[in-house]
Amino acid sequence: MFVKSTTRHIRIYTAEVQKNELVESDKMLTLDVDPDNEFIWNEDALQKVYRKFDELVELSSGEELSDYNLRRIGSDLEHFIRNLLQQGEISYNLKSRVLNYSMGLPKMESPETEGKYSLS
Repeated sequence: MFVKSTTRHIRIYTAEVQKNELVESDKMLTLDVDPDNEFIWNEDALQKVYRKFDELVELSSGEELSDYNLRRIGSDLEHFIRNLLQQGEISYNLKSRVLNYSMGLPKMESPETEGKYSLS
């Protein structure tokens, strides 16, 4: 059975990619990270997402491949990506076709505001 979970920045399919097509699989999950290119990624941050995905899948091992379980993994990955953004490991792609700042407004310092809003 083909099952998928789609969040803003994460898509998970019970399928594998063959010749650029998704082929249904009950043994394989395929992860698509940031399909709209809303963020600027470096390889280290992207690998962190893949490792977190592997960890979440391992924690769910033995459970049914249901919509609910895939959505839970997708939601956890969304929160993980938000943390990467807040920590400055990734940033918004201001040239993306979609600029909705779904993870919060970008924090940009300007000479007029630099240091005025710090909590320390």
